Amino acid sequence: MTAILKQFRTWRTSPVLGQLVRFGIAGAISTAIYSAAYLPLALFVFGRRLSVLAVPPGFLVAAAAGFVLHSKWSFRGYGTRDPSGRQHAKFIAVQGFGMALNLAFTWIITGPLFHGPAWLPLVPAVLVTPIATFGLNRQLVFR
Repeated sequence: MTAILKQFRTWRTSPVLGQLVRFGIAGAISTAIYSAAYLPLALFVFGRRLSVLAVPPGFLVAAAAGFVLHSKWSFRGYGTRDPSGRQHAKFIAVQGFGMALNLAFTWIITGPLFHGPAWLPLVPAVLVTPIATFGLNRQLVFR
């Protein structure tokens, strides 16, 4: 029992845990923004068969909000901020990777393989993409 309490204290004071919690909250906000942009386009503009075309505009809006949230809040007090534009370029590259993941999920789920509904790719977009981009943002962008 003492070992468990000691481990809990270590986690509680860990800066990584704080970053992860803040990243999760900011990510939830970004995901809500992505969903609000993606779903209407996928359902009413492009339709299920072409819902993959709704990923880039949805991701662009969410990534813009995400940069502000992550740089000002999620990773506050961690690493440095680079005004030269390199940090922005790295963030865009990480978000491009996240967008590629969401494009793949959407194409596989709604495309010719599974013919799933347009909302279904949001499940891996919410569960997988944020974990991948947290690690990349922490190691490459906000270090």
